[in-house]
Amino acid sequence: MEKKSHVLLKLIPIMLAFFAMGFVDLVGIATNYVKDDFELSNSVANLFTSMVFFWFLVCSVPTGMLMNKIGRRKTVILSLVLTVVALAIPLADYNLPLILISFSLLGISNAIMQVSLNPLLSNIVSDKRLSSALTFGQFVKAIASFVAPIIAAWGALHFQNWRLLFAIFLIEAVVAAAALWFEDIKEEEITGKVSTFKECFALLGDTTVLLCFIAIVCHVGIDVGTNVSAPRIIMDKLNISLTEAGYATSVYFLFRTLGCLSGTFILAKFPTRNFFAISVSLLAAGLIGLIVFNTSVTLYTCIAIIGFNNANLFPIMFSQAILHRPEKKNEISGLMIMGIFGGAVFPLIMGVASDLLGSQNGAVIIMGIGAAYLLAVIGKVLNTNRG
Repeated sequence: MEKKSHVLLKLIPIMLAFFAMGFVDLVGIATNYVKDDFELSNSVANLFTSMVFFWFLVCSVPTGMLMNKIGRRKTVILSLVLTVVALAIPLADYNLPLILISFSLLGISNAIMQVSLNPLLSNIVSDKRLSSALTFGQFVKAIASFVAPIIAAWGALHFQNWRLLFAIFLIEAVVAAAALWFEDIKEEEITGKVSTFKECFALLGDTTVLLCFIAIVCHVGIDVGTNVSAPRIIMDKLNISLTEAGYATSVYFLFRTLGCLSGTFILAKFPTRNFFAISVSLLAAGLIGLIVFNTSVTLYTCIAIIGFNNANLFPIMFSQAILHRPEKKNEISGLMIMGIFGGAVFPLIMGVASDLLGSQNGAVIIMGIGAAYLLAVIGKVLNTNRG
């Protein structure tokens, strides 16, 4: 491990990359602007969101293989380069085919980054401090998610161009890539067999692993679904513009960030099962509130409740799967990352449901089904492990 005096400096490029990891969440607010600009239906607009998260299914395991060949640092740099290209495309020209390509590249780059950046961090900090370092990285990532709708609204209000968001994030990605390129990070020699698709999917035959995988699909689906649908719900119920309603996404990510930070301390004091049960129950209550309530205060409160209580579900399910089959840690890790594919599935179904009902209540109902599954899985997974 590096000496303490050098760790902080080496963490700077890593945290710049974590900030760039949060760029994937700009797809939520961007999709709403694209929907308005090209007068798209809910189902067609949500296809753009799904294209981002589809690539987590395809890229997770191959990224592990790539890291064995070129190393973790170079793999992260590659992801940042692809991010720069993805962000540059809408600035060069603005039409539906190019937006689709841009979002696809953003999904590919983010999948590569999520698989490679966390283990790269382990080459800098000690095992004892890795958990707190990863938590801080997620906090930095959440900042990017939080500011994206604010920057888009600022560009739309002052320059009549919400796509300035892409330009600002592009500059940060270039800085992050350059910082990592010139940073010397010693990586341990990687030995052993890299997981294959066949080996990963074979683990779905284990009931606990399967339940955890589906739980992550539902968690990410609710996360991305709220990201995309919150402004539309506010627009429908309060009859305001997208520029005003776009702040609903920032409210969601602000409270998700607070949830991440508080969850670190709460989980150290309370049983995992109890914390998970309370979080999912409040999450479900927030979703019900989005259907029932019609005032600004209550709707934003519900969005905040959803964000705060959806924040820690991924690490809980991830850790439960690892604890269940510790001898298959690498395979299960790749499989759980693939579960982020839920961000592709849910928006598509939510868009269809919204169009069929002629209301965003359709989208909320689909997310409610995901929350119902999370409630149902509590006794089947969390009481079989040390949570």
